[in-house]
This record gives sequence, structure tokens and C-alpha cells, in this order.
Amino acid sequence: MTNEAFDPAALSDAEWKERLSPAAYEVLRKHGTERAGTSALNDEKRKGTFVCAGCGTPLFTSDMKYDSGTGWPSFFTTLPGAFATSTDWKLIYPRTEYHCARCGGHHGHVFNDGPSPTGKRYCNNGVALGFVPED
Repeated sequence: MTNEAFDPAALSDAEWKERLSPAAYEVLRKHGTERAGTSALNDEKRKGTFVCAGCGTPLFTSDMKYDSGTGWPSFFTTLPGAFATSTDWKLIYPRTEYHCARCGGHHGHVFNDGPSPTGKRYCNNGVALGFVPED
């Protein structure tokens, strides 16, 4: 995870591969998915901020997280401007994919089966996240 000033658009694929772990590279840059239940962040309960593992951009607060029972860190909303979306057709039917608005890294998909107040479930790959605990 990094938060230094850099231009993500200026990085080559080789540079991304060098700066990320193999698992984070597969998810963030190649739109992969980690296996359910493998991320320690799924059980993270401390107060703090979840950030993009690619560029350090703040994405979610711990108050937005909930246990969806899916095996992936899940959130019912995001920090304003954190993500852009696109339509993913990989499973034949359309899903809304979301990716970091700063570096373009793939994080997961958003579904309409989450809790109040939004009814949304941002199902995030844990390897695409970092966690910064509150002081």
C-alpha cells in the first residue's frame, strides 16, 4: 500500500506488477477475485479507514462495514468520489463493477442486497484494500 504522490496513469503494467503483491496485482490490475474467506480484513473490527492498496486513496470507513456473510469485506456505502463504476458481463448477466477513481484499480462489485440505509453491498476483495487504524 502506498499513499505518496504519484501519477497512477503514468505507471506501466510492469511498474504496477513491481509495486503490488502478486495477489493485489491480479485483482487490482487484472480484475481477478480472491477466494472467499481468505482476507484478514473480512474480520477487521477496529475503527479506521479502508484505503486502496494500489494508491492509498481512502475508500471506506469502519462505520460503513458490515458482515454480509459472503466471505469478503462488505460495505453499505463509500466515501464520496472514491469509486467509478462500469458494467461487467463476465458472468453473462450484467454486474456493476467498481474501481478506484484515482488509480483505476478493480475492487469488486456492488449489489442491491445490502442493509439500510442504502440497500447496497459493496463486495470488496480484501487484497485490494489496506487498513489504517484510528489513532
